[in-house]
Amino acid sequence: MLPDVDDLLGTIRVVALPLVTRFRGIAVREAALLEGPEGWTEFAPFPEYDDAESARWLAAAIEYGWQRPPAARRTEITVNATVPAVPAAEVPGVLARFPGCRTAKVKVAEPGSSLDDDVARVRAARDVLGPEGRIRVDANAAWNVDEAERALRLLSPADLEYAEQPCSTVEELVDLRRRTKDLRVPIAADESIRRSADPHRAGAAVDVVIVKAAPLGGIESALGLARMLSRPAVVSSALDTSVGLGMGAHLAAALPRLPYDCGLGTAALLAADVTDDPLRPEGGVIPVRRVVPSLALLDRWSADAERTAWWADRLRRTHAALAG
Repeated sequence: MLPDVDDLLGTIRVVALPLVTRFRGIAVREAALLEGPEGWTEFAPFPEYDDAESARWLAAAIEYGWQRPPAARRTEITVNATVPAVPAAEVPGVLARFPGCRTAKVKVAEPGSSLDDDVARVRAARDVLGPEGRIRVDANAAWNVDEAERALRLLSPADLEYAEQPCSTVEELVDLRRRTKDLRVPIAADESIRRSADPHRAGAAVDVVIVKAAPLGGIESALGLARMLSRPAVVSSALDTSVGLGMGAHLAAALPRLPYDCGLGTAALLAADVTDDPLRPEGGVIPVRRVVPSLALLDRWSADAERTAWWADRLRRTHAALAG
């Protein structure tokens, strides 16, 4: 059942958390936290997402706050480090924020960063992790096929675990896989899964699928999709607070198989969080648990009145979309 919108608004707390370094072009991550009968939950679609897409995030928030998560198959989740598009010299400092992590996801193809920068960043990550570490790259669909092929040929000496969303369309991903078959670099899909009207088509075209609880409408929806896609799955986050990361951890805990480290260590990229006990990696893992925010930290990092009103209005609109 869909809770009444006034009940949701009665508990809303909007926070604006600074990042350690810019990520996805932002320096502050905003999120709306809600308290349901099962605990605190998070509604935090990125500002540029429209109401139809954001409604899935609200459905996920309601599910997590108003229903118990599925049975867990594991009590902790092995996670990867996440390296933003920083200069190569800063990579060791970033990786130091992820103690014990043996996998790094390195952002590439970001505006203002050249392919030479990407190669240097990946090489720096390999130098820190050593030959036994695992490195994956994420282009967020920024390359066309020619650019992606050239980039993967230059990056492949780093022994890539996989390349995440190198191109935007399924047709491009299929073409890229064909062109780079000799490199043996698996291709993973993220945006082609979570932002597609037909995620099954994308899943059939790649080697690995990225599943995220909030963008896919909740834990149960993401679990069902992972089952139907029949591909190795990686659970990842969307730069969530520790409350939202708890949702992702419960999704990862419920999957039958978890062959890859998950992208759920991103609390390490936040300069502040909503809890005194954040879900930051320790020994390369995070525990599977719900997070209870600190009221003092909710007050400390509360968004201003204008942004709080913006999020409340957004919640009303997305609630109406779900109700409809």
